[in-house]
Amino acid sequence: MSRLEYGGIDLSHSRLTELAKLADQAKLFHDWVTRQFQEALQRSGSLTQLLMEGSEEEIRKGIAFCYESQDKNIPILSDGIGRSYKHTRACYYFFAWIIRDAPQQRLAPLITRVVGATGVPSKITQQLILAKLIVRYRANVVTFEWEAIREIIIDRLEGSRRSIRGHEKETISRTALVTAFQTYFRKFGSYGAFASVEIPEGQVTIAQETFDVSARLLDAGGECVGRVLMPIKTRETEGGGHANLFTRDLMIALNAIRAVNGLDYLVTVIVARNWSARQAEEIKTIVDHAVLFDLSPNEFSEFGEAAQAGLNEFIETLLTGKLKPKKLEAPSTGEFENT
Repeated sequence: MSRLEYGGIDLSHSRLTELAKLADQAKLFHDWVTRQFQEALQRSGSLTQLLMEGSEEEIRKGIAFCYESQDKNIPILSDGIGRSYKHTRACYYFFAWIIRDAPQQRLAPLITRVVGATGVPSKITQQLILAKLIVRYRANVVTFEWEAIREIIIDRLEGSRRSIRGHEKETISRTALVTAFQTYFRKFGSYGAFASVEIPEGQVTIAQETFDVSARLLDAGGECVGRVLMPIKTRETEGGGHANLFTRDLMIALNAIRAVNGLDYLVTVIVARNWSARQAEEIKTIVDHAVLFDLSPNEFSEFGEAAQAGLNEFIETLLTGKLKPKKLEAPSTGEFENT
């Protein structure tokens, strides 16, 4: 975790780091949209060329093609705290972001009014209006190349993050999980053994155990066939019995998810100062993947390159279909010290 300091003052802008990381994952969706337009209009060219040169009907056709795509390998698009949108919602937000601000607060009510006035279904109305907006304002936008779109998406994600009340530690961990899945998609062009993934909103409760962040692994029919469950444990002070409590909690959590279906993976994030090496190793034997930060919770502002690389590697192995969830095994010893 690098800090930017001058004159003893912390000038770090960790929120930008996290927002940029999320925005970079949207490039996969930008590239996918480009390919869909090329296929729908039967011609090559960048997204800028296709949107700047296409007629309103051609652009509407391309947008509709994205909405109704039967592509088996569609990347996800996320909001400002890393929650994935359903596909049609992702399409709406993407096109709205690149041509108009506040798609939910300002544009959505206008679309609702048009639906009421015309009787045209909402989805078709969205597509018609988005095409009209692009044609009307594309000369002002000038370009739809990724470098420009990236800056717009960072701004849009920051706005959505401000409007969503959530815990920062969950947002950081959810962003890291999205990044891991998208890193795999960027490398292989799919989600491996699964048709898609979803990063849902809020916490998940299973057998009375709560998991702060999660991902749903989906088959071709959209059914959930497994999950990645991520409890986040933080310790404000050094010393005490937190390590043993965390170990106990993780074992209870593992028991809970194994009792349900045995198909879920447990990834834990622990943020605490001076965690004992022995306790850390024990945690790693219990869960499917562990990420430990030697930080106090108020210093936890980003995942960091090494932690992200480790999570990326774990998710890559999982998505190949070769990694099975661990079964519960009791710790080899009963007590552990905090040093």
